[in-house]
Amino acid sequence: MNNGKVLSLGLQHVLAMYGGAIIVPLIVGGALGLTQQQLTYLVAIDLFMCGVATLLQVWKNRFFGIGLPVVLGCTFTAVGPMIAIGGSYGVSAIYGSIITAGLLVVILAKYLGKLVRFFPPIVTGSVVTIIGITLIPVAMKDLAGGEGSQDFGDLSNLALGFGVLVLIIVLYRFTTGFMRSVSVLVGLIAGTIVASFMGKVNFSGVSEEAWVHIPHFFYFGAPTFNITAILTMFLVLMVGIVESTGVYFAVSDICKTKVDEKDLANGYRAEGLAITLGGLFNAFPYTAYSQNVGLLQLSGVRTRNVIFAASGILIVLGFIPKIAAVTTIIPSSVLGGAMVAMFGMVISSGIKILSEVDLAKQENLLIIACSVGMGLGVTVVPDLFAKLPQSVQILTGNGIVAGSFTAIVLNIVFNMIKVPEHKQTKQMAASLNEEAVTK
Repeated sequence: MNNGKVLSLGLQHVLAMYGGAIIVPLIVGGALGLTQQQLTYLVAIDLFMCGVATLLQVWKNRFFGIGLPVVLGCTFTAVGPMIAIGGSYGVSAIYGSIITAGLLVVILAKYLGKLVRFFPPIVTGSVVTIIGITLIPVAMKDLAGGEGSQDFGDLSNLALGFGVLVLIIVLYRFTTGFMRSVSVLVGLIAGTIVASFMGKVNFSGVSEEAWVHIPHFFYFGAPTFNITAILTMFLVLMVGIVESTGVYFAVSDICKTKVDEKDLANGYRAEGLAITLGGLFNAFPYTAYSQNVGLLQLSGVRTRNVIFAASGILIVLGFIPKIAAVTTIIPSSVLGGAMVAMFGMVISSGIKILSEVDLAKQENLLIIACSVGMGLGVTVVPDLFAKLPQSVQILTGNGIVAGSFTAIVLNIVFNMIKVPEHKQTKQMAASLNEEAVTK
């Protein structure tokens, strides 16, 4: 395969994940009230770190890297937790939690395969559903023009937001393959073009931005370390590890390559390194992107050279803030329309995971009910446990942690601890069985 073809296939992988990659920093940065210059840095460093994270994973060696043609990007499940941590403890606590949780993944990589048993579909499905539900209000506020904006709820904002959402739905309905995979990106571009004719796009930030910059450590200041924030992020990373494991096995099946425990540990270690570096550069947690798995099947090209090319393109884009600045001009209403679809898909992903669960068992229904109810309840009423001791609030002060902890504990109680049947109950059951056979 010639270099031109490898580069074009690599670019195709970049486009497939680009919409998901840029929308995360735009949502998080917007929710945290960052300036346009800060938002530009966040988008640029995210693209750079997506490339570095992918490189760490594809470059297989004895210490890290699974060596499969997988693309890593910022995990969507971290959006809600990052916004919650930033709102409660400040931006510095976000990066303290990412750095610490990433290091824990590196240290525990050898044992994470065993810890995954505490995160079966009943737990991960509940956690992902909770995260998606708690994000929907953020999407709806942006669709209306952005919280606090003077034209909040204006008809033009609603028309733009719902127009983008309709376009994404139409593309999903009437296109297939690669076009469907970039439907969100197309929706954002089309919505921004329409918004520019309506006078809602300001290009001054793009013209003022430099062509080249150098990523540097702690752009938003020195990190701070909060136990609740760290626990929240570690739970999010465990969900990401479970998702990545599924991607590893899917890609290994496509490539006809066997993956063993050591390969998985190397893969987890590469993700932990990428996450830690992401925290140091003030970027995001990273995980394997499933949309690129579909592209592997669609193109039929399974060589790692293509993914090396994709990582190189992402790293180069990360050095060009002018390109990152273009994404920051997307109006809130346009972004909100795409966010409704994206966050709705997070909920759908949670429901899809839960579909693997035996829902005929009342115990499983109770686990879902209590964990989702607890997660949503604490999110809606954040002062519910405000008078409890600070040590207890580590588990109750955040909806995602509270819901996740509830799901983990109830799954252990109902599905992992074997309760011995009472002797009298066994005798009664035997008697009923004999009676049924006699009849």
